[in-house]
Amino acid sequence: MNWIRLNSSEDLERIKEESRENLVMIFKHSTRCSISDMALNRLERSWSDQEMVNIKPYYLDLIQNRNVSNEVAEVFNVRHESPQVLIIKDGEAVYNDSHMGINYSTIKDFAKN
Repeated sequence: MNWIRLNSSEDLERIKEESRENLVMIFKHSTRCSISDMALNRLERSWSDQEMVNIKPYYLDLIQNRNVSNEVAEVFNVRHESPQVLIIKDGEAVYNDSHMGINYSTIKDFAKN
């Protein structure tokens, strides 16, 4: 899985623009949380670049980038959770889920549409 790092407000602005052409997924990960590790591992094991050509995966280490994580919650009007996945389309969050609700099949369904 080829993650693109989300480390700054500038990256967040780029994501909003990119989402006008392609879906963007943001995975918010806490490196201190075993549930977050499990959700990340499940997603990475299931991920297929061939199935997900229409979605760009971004990875946010929220421990190192807490301010960016807070900005994600504010910009996309979602409650902060960890781990958390968001699907961004046309600059808006069209889907978000957290913890064990993070599901590859659901994300794949967004990529098909």
